Amino acid sequence: MKPGPRIGAGANADQRSFVEKANDAWDGAAPDWVLELAEYTDSHRLKGAAEKLACSVALVSTTIGNKYQGDLQRVEEMVRGAIMGAVVDCPIKGEMTRDVCLGWQRKPYALTSSARIEMYRACRGGCPHSKLKKGDEDAA
Repeated sequence: MKPGPRIGAGANADQRSFVEKANDAWDGAAPDWVLELAEYTDSHRLKGAAEKLACSVALVSTTIGNKYQGDLQRVEEMVRGAIMGAVVDCPIKGEMTRDVCLGWQRKPYALTSSARIEMYRACRGGCPHSKLKKGDEDAA
């Protein structure tokens, strides 16, 4: 028994690579981190890139296509950390990739461990790498 046609495999399917799509969408001047994301997506597909960044497939696709309406700087930092290996020096945990740092900032307060409480307070208490304002409880 033959499988049915693949979704998106018709005559109108876009066969360009994600790098080509990024260059077209960004008028040939895609930032380095967008090109890195596109290259990663070419080799790991949209789902793999989304899993690597801990985000949605739509976020990856719209970022490559220069249509993302959210915080593009945050996406850049996620890509630089998860794919490009950018690190920060956390005052509590030491060296960690930028995407892990952003992940800690998004975690809500929880009494699960003293380390978790310490990180919550540090991320909101003036850490130089934090995107949160001091004392900000819900901005993550």
